[in-house]
Amino acid sequence: MSDMKLYEAMSTMRAVRKLRPDPIPGEVLARVFEAATWAPTGGNRQPWRMIAVTGGAAKARLGELYKARWNDYAALHKKGSSGLPDEKRAAEERTLAAGDHLADHMKQLPVLVIVCFNPKYLAVTDASLDRVSVVGGGSIYPAVENLLLAARAEGLGCVLTTLLCMEEVAVKALLGIPEDWATAAMIPLGYPVGKGHGPITRKPVSELFFADTWGEPHV
Repeated sequence: MSDMKLYEAMSTMRAVRKLRPDPIPGEVLARVFEAATWAPTGGNRQPWRMIAVTGGAAKARLGELYKARWNDYAALHKKGSSGLPDEKRAAEERTLAAGDHLADHMKQLPVLVIVCFNPKYLAVTDASLDRVSVVGGGSIYPAVENLLLAARAEGLGCVLTTLLCMEEVAVKALLGIPEDWATAAMIPLGYPVGKGHGPITRKPVSELFFADTWGEPHV
């Protein structure tokens, strides 16, 4: 079991899309999945469930559905990156190449985790506002983040993806998900090809946190 420090895990948790087909020991998966259950939810209702897909036929079908959506997504990004400076365009191309690899090899990965939720049990306090409702996700995605961090600590590669939500009807039929449940994410798990995780690039605190009023940097 890993003793990786939390800050180290958070500051090195890259989106790892190149994964090996090697099996993941059951005790490792058990620790990762238990970590997901520790996440907070509105009213402690835990309105989410996760399906660990390991069967070859199901993974192959999920891979087909994902690849079709990925190809459309990648084509738009490739077109949009043509005018970027060389360094940024190269970084975008590396990301898209890794995404291509994931889409092409999904059926070979050891585990695909499908994240489900029941809308009836979400604490949605922004439903009446004239914008996209996001608060309900606060009872779903903390569990996803716990899973990702635990996977990182165990040396597993992982990435949060949502393209399969566009194929929800087909995914629900394939996996027997009840009618009143929906999908929120898919997380492929596996040991990285090569190094995998490492230093990440993010905007600084001074751009993302404000002091007292909007626009005043928190330094």
